Amino acid sequence: MTELESFAVELSHEAARVALPFFRGVFTQDDKGGPGAFDPVTEADRAAEAAIRRLIGARYPDHGVIGEEYGEDRPDAEHVWVLDPIDGTRAFIAGLPLWTTLIALRRDGAATIGAVGQPYLGEIFLGGLSGARLLKGQDETLLKTRACERLDQALIATTDPEIFTGADRAAWDRLRAASRLARLGCDGYAYAMVAAGSIDLVAESELRVWDWSALKPLVEAAGGRFTDWRGHSPHESDGRVLAVGDARLTDQALPLLAAA
Repeated sequence: MTELESFAVELSHEAARVALPFFRGVFTQDDKGGPGAFDPVTEADRAAEAAIRRLIGARYPDHGVIGEEYGEDRPDAEHVWVLDPIDGTRAFIAGLPLWTTLIALRRDGAATIGAVGQPYLGEIFLGGLSGARLLKGQDETLLKTRACERLDQALIATTDPEIFTGADRAAWDRLRAASRLARLGCDGYAYAMVAAGSIDLVAESELRVWDWSALKPLVEAAGGRFTDWRGHSPHESDGRVLAVGDARLTDQALPLLAAA
């Protein structure tokens, strides 16, 4: 691992140290959503991001930070860490071990390192210039996406179809009808399974930059492809992403998503 990849792992361990004691325990939570919408945030989210920011400030004071809970600090710096301390807060409050900590490093605006940690399972999925690997305890396993030539053979995923609206929902329904099997409710963990060769495709919309920045370098380092719904690099203002383990699925999926 490079120095900065190792530091991303260190940040993941620190986030786990802070967040894990809250899991399946007693903690405060607030609702950031408006009328008719539920968007939870817990004290574990806030405490984990604060801990990550402290380590970054101490080790690399010239680096910038963009985080879900505490906003932006020097977002135009050469190196910028993009943080989602608990991706899948709904799973967290439900006691389901599918939430993750997402930590990305952008250099000159491009995400180059992504760490996806699942503390309850003791897993860190890391992607960067040195490749993709799963770290679990003292074990290290190289990651590679699996071959899947046709969409009708693919296992696909999204977090919740109810999040899709209008044309986005119709696009997901077309994609689901064309695939073999769909799994739901995995948030960022689904992308880790793409990198690990267990899931073939993930499609989502309305993601923020901290939701996908760590996922792109992980999937790509494992041999997959990560784009928006037009086949281009994801953009912060759009929020629609498509991750595939086998690049051949991209050309089959994009026409189904194009109307959105």
